[in-house]
Amino acid sequence: MPSPLNKTITKVMPAVVSVIISKSLEELEKELPAEMSPVMPFGVPKMDIPEENIDAHGMVQVGGGSGFVVSSNGIILTNKHVIAESNASYTVLTDDGKRYPASVLARDPIDDVAILKIDAEDLPVVTLGDSSKIELGDDVLAIGNALGLFKNTVSRGIISGLSRSIAAKPDPKEPVQELRGLIQTDAAINPGNSGGPLINLDGEVIGINAAIVFGAQNVGFAIPINAAKRDIADVKKFGRVRRPLLGLRYVNIDEMLQQKLNLPTNYGALVAGKPPHTTAVIPNTPASVAGLKEKDIILECNGVKLSMSKTIQDFLEDLNVGDILALKVLRGDKMMSINVTLAERA
Repeated sequence: MPSPLNKTITKVMPAVVSVIISKSLEELEKELPAEMSPVMPFGVPKMDIPEENIDAHGMVQVGGGSGFVVSSNGIILTNKHVIAESNASYTVLTDDGKRYPASVLARDPIDDVAILKIDAEDLPVVTLGDSSKIELGDDVLAIGNALGLFKNTVSRGIISGLSRSIAAKPDPKEPVQELRGLIQTDAAINPGNSGGPLINLDGEVIGINAAIVFGAQNVGFAIPINAAKRDIADVKKFGRVRRPLLGLRYVNIDEMLQQKLNLPTNYGALVAGKPPHTTAVIPNTPASVAGLKEKDIILECNGVKLSMSKTIQDFLEDLNVGDILALKVLRGDKMMSINVTLAERA
């Protein structure tokens, strides 16, 4: 007789998909450094790829990830870093073995979330849970396409931490990105699991598997599903993901920074540029329009003190385009209140 765990897996598995990343042979040859490949006349690199790895359209599979169906008409959630290649094509392989060309509906400019669409109907779907209700120690399952080889791999663990922050670099060509508000789990998440669902034992998706810490044992992270639910609602209403823009660069203040820079406070956010971007207040943004200046210290947002665990970005995660962010600002020895109306991030 199936156990409750078997029933949960059986319920969710049909809605989990593999995302296949492909590039044309011509595109791959352009990207390959000349010193790593035999060279044809005129200096054009020639790649030696077995014919069986090239499909009828001259496309070569270069990677893979996971995703899951959230709407029976072909709406699929995955990670933004899974479909980051602008010059690649994407194919979704469903649990029943069917392949569908996928188009990218939206990429979240802040969170590691992306929304795909395939031309299909009556697909099995997952149930989206509420990530604000999860607690430390809750049992979870991670499902995905482990290492791009082992379809529908399931691993079990618990919620090990909440509201975690990490600096991640999913693409060597891109700058390091800070991801905040993550769910930490000890359920095994491997390369290729990215974009798959993290579910509770009721079969509800509470996160999107996103990152691991290399060299660590059983330390994985997932994007809370509530962030993705907001993105889906935006796409349905506006045709795109709308995230709020403030237009500031800042450094979070702690006691060490206070001592190093001789600051008047040990908490808050110091408005300052960070290499390679030296402009602290970006022109023609809400922060600029509201009159914020470099070296201002923002102490509070909407009446709540800033801290290392509650930063400006954390407030922006919960706000929408057009909302007002009320700031308490220290400029020199003068305390002031500045209200900023958030614009849409490009």
